[in-house]
Amino acid sequence: MHVPILSEEIAKGNTPEILFWVGCAGSFDQRAQSITKAFALILNKVGVNYAILGSEEMCTGDPVRRAGNEFMFQMMAYQNINLLNTYNVKKIVTACPHCFNTLKNEYPELGGNYEVIHHTTFIQSLINEGKIVVKDGGAFKGKKITYHDSCYLGRSNQIYEAPRKVLEALDAELIEMKRCKSNGLCCGAGGAQMFKEEEKGNLRVNWERANEAIETKATIIASACPFCNTMMTDGVKLKEKESEIQVLDIAELIAQSI
Repeated sequence: MHVPILSEEIAKGNTPEILFWVGCAGSFDQRAQSITKAFALILNKVGVNYAILGSEEMCTGDPVRRAGNEFMFQMMAYQNINLLNTYNVKKIVTACPHCFNTLKNEYPELGGNYEVIHHTTFIQSLINEGKIVVKDGGAFKGKKITYHDSCYLGRSNQIYEAPRKVLEALDAELIEMKRCKSNGLCCGAGGAQMFKEEEKGNLRVNWERANEAIETKATIIASACPFCNTMMTDGVKLKEKESEIQVLDIAELIAQSI
């Protein structure tokens, strides 16, 4: 795939309109790399003027801050902010709600002020503008889809409608879980839980959430976060439902339908 690098584009005299912030999961996790590729495919197909930081991109610092290492967070954040400000970045789009929340809500107090957009909101705007056209109802027409709300996207930033509007464009049947939107249940990965052993209890959070999704009888669980994707996939595997239920990011659903 041809993905433009910001430093190379600026060296050529080009100023990309959007920085695509890939994030650690989208860069290094094999499953999340598919989400990155799907979103890049959409950007390339639509002709969006964008670039990524490539090897210059560091973690936003979200996991270390949630784990309590404020010093490390500020070190990482300042390094990112200095780089972004050097490149005069104005607009950032990311497929990770953790990156989205940190860049949008936590970087301003450290001097990083940017317009930060989650990829579901960005995809919705491209659909509204007629730049993304789903062909013949799309590859998922008539399929039963349930959408899992990411905590950082939903409760933290009140983004509930954008992902659902994108799913509506697929002409699929959206089935809501009992706990959804502002009452949604966490996948179990937030607050740096992705990187540590869980506390003792009777049931893992991701197993409970995956069970709620399975009970809807949907054949696709749509997510908008690489962490959520991992946790829901784990829950589906536990129930040995991989052959019946797919866990797909919204970018993947659109990329397969245009």
